[in-house]
Amino acid sequence: MKKSHSTWFDWAEAESADVLAGLPADIRAKLGNILITLENRPAPEDEDDDLLGLFTGWTYGEELEEQDPLAPSVRLFIENLRREADDNPRRFREEVRTTLLHEIGHYLGLDEDGLDALGIG
Repeated sequence: MKKSHSTWFDWAEAESADVLAGLPADIRAKLGNILITLENRPAPEDEDDDLLGLFTGWTYGEELEEQDPLAPSVRLFIENLRREADDNPRRFREEVRTTLLHEIGHYLGLDEDGLDALGIG
């Protein structure tokens, strides 16, 4: 049975909520300014059309004068996550979880090595 487009978005939204709810309270408190959006695919101006997710904006703790004028955001790309999971709902939710944690890590100032050390690289 083929899953509808909205079903994948519903699963991604539910998994994102579970991820956020499962974070320690001190980390959740730092995420007050971050916007998390679900999109079909990356926009043409994004750096790579195979992206699973993308963090943009200023990182947590940056000084006001250094901040990007855009609020920090994490964008999850549903069709790419779905393709990465081979249309498997369980693997899709795992990909959403891993990608969201990865992008939140960037917001918190972690580089790729720091993310790898946490197992979300």
